[in-house]
Amino acid sequence: MATPSHKGNPTNSTKRKKNHKNPEANFLYELNSCSKSKDLKAAISLYESAISNKTRLNQHHFNTLLYLCSTISTDPESKSLALTYGFRVFDHMMTLNIHPNEASITAIARLAAAKGDGDYAFEMIKKLGDYRVLPRLRTYEPALFCFCQKLEAEKAYEVEADINKMGLSLEEPQIAALLKLSAETGRGEGVYEYLQKLRRGVRWVSEETGKVLEDWFSREGSEVGFEGATYEVSFVKEAVLRNGGGWHGLGWIGKGKWVVRKGKVEPNGRCCCCGERLGCVDIDDVETEKFAQSVAGLAMEREVKANFREFQEWLEENADYEAIVDGANIGLYQQNFAEGGFSILQQLDAVIKEMYGRSGNKWPLIILHNKRVRALLENPSYRKLVEEWMNNGVLYTTPHGSNDDWYWLYAAVKLRCLLVTNDEMRDHIFELLGSSFFLKWKERHQQVRYTFPKGILKLQMPPSYSVVIQESEKGSWHVPIVCDGNEESARTWLCITRPGACEDLGKTASNIETCENGNGPCCKSEMSNTGDFEILPSDNRNQASQDFFQMSYAETPSITGKRKERSP
Repeated sequence: MATPSHKGNPTNSTKRKKNHKNPEANFLYELNSCSKSKDLKAAISLYESAISNKTRLNQHHFNTLLYLCSTISTDPESKSLALTYGFRVFDHMMTLNIHPNEASITAIARLAAAKGDGDYAFEMIKKLGDYRVLPRLRTYEPALFCFCQKLEAEKAYEVEADINKMGLSLEEPQIAALLKLSAETGRGEGVYEYLQKLRRGVRWVSEETGKVLEDWFSREGSEVGFEGATYEVSFVKEAVLRNGGGWHGLGWIGKGKWVVRKGKVEPNGRCCCCGERLGCVDIDDVETEKFAQSVAGLAMEREVKANFREFQEWLEENADYEAIVDGANIGLYQQNFAEGGFSILQQLDAVIKEMYGRSGNKWPLIILHNKRVRALLENPSYRKLVEEWMNNGVLYTTPHGSNDDWYWLYAAVKLRCLLVTNDEMRDHIFELLGSSFFLKWKERHQQVRYTFPKGILKLQMPPSYSVVIQESEKGSWHVPIVCDGNEESARTWLCITRPGACEDLGKTASNIETCENGNGPCCKSEMSNTGDFEILPSDNRNQASQDFFQMSYAETPSITGKRKERSP
């Protein structure tokens, strides 16, 4: 007689597998189902049955229950039940001497915050150390947001201090909450501090954060600033340059009402609302030096120290470059075909001449391996050109066995100049850097890309301005709002200016056509404040850098001295 088959009955198979599980596993299985469906009442029933049946409960069981209670606690209809059972479950967990982990404390902190008890939420975080568990940013959020909502500023600042002490970094939601708290409690200097933190922490802001800024600058913001004291123009400019552009950090400049508008920014960086030109934001002097030291340290771990130190010393004496050229990357571009080779005339020399012209007749520095240079010198067709580079101080040859990536990267960082390469910097050597300012540096310096459509050089220069929050020399602010897609022309910016800033800096204001009256050249404004005022177009900040971005050639050539060339 044939044995009946169960293949066609998956339900029986599932039941059989479930019945073979132990009570603890069955409880967890059912509990997870309740958690997924957010069925708190069913989960509570399971929990009470487990207690009656003396099921052995573990940390995972309790965390699942706590998580469900904490997520349901935001629902007005189920809030009371979630809070009651949430704390009961946690007390039971502690009675059984089951140590909580970060997930446990985060859940109980959310429950405490849901009933408005930020103090209890913060106390629970402090107890994590007793269990040798480190908190995460999400662990602090309930206490921080609770204090912010209740306008308990000092307590919120204490939570922030603890976050910083743990080495965690605030993100936009936390910074925006603290900024709003400072605004609503009349702490103008606090608003400035968190606006700077927002500038450092995010590239652009959400619509919600933008609304917080818009509201504050349109009302209470008029009370901050200087009534009598002024800054020297040169002092503010020096601060902006020292910081890498885009901010000075000196505090509020000017006095009186702010004018808050929404508008676009032209491709050349000009704000359509106020006429000011946005800057190219670089990493600051301290970050640059740290980055350069990091690159040098990693290079000397992997290169012959004497060779790399010699390069560092040479660069100290020959620092007048505005661009570094990754010679191998350009010479070998799209040469992976049968007749391909190292394209020195059609590609590398074309790039060098183009960069020479764009920079007002200043030679870039070519980094090229000595093996490649020797081969070029042995070729009569190329010898004269290579010797010309050497005589003009254009060429630095890296030694045998070296990785020239370290050399061109260090030079570009140390000299704070442009880097011409299509290298995406995704290799392991760049992963070693791993610093938060590496991406900012890469955007500002590495994006001189090139193509040769139909054999004609086409350079893609870095953007003429940075899409980040910017504080100008005059004290105005420009804040990019998040947008869909990659088209920067579609992005809306908050333009925040005050007429008094121009006066405080000793400037002579001049009328320009802006979107204030609907006649702007490229956008339509949404006014948040109105009034009679004059706006001065900005000076050309970071002049040396900005000049380099111009597409036209300099008419008056400059003479550059010869630099000592390292022998190949």
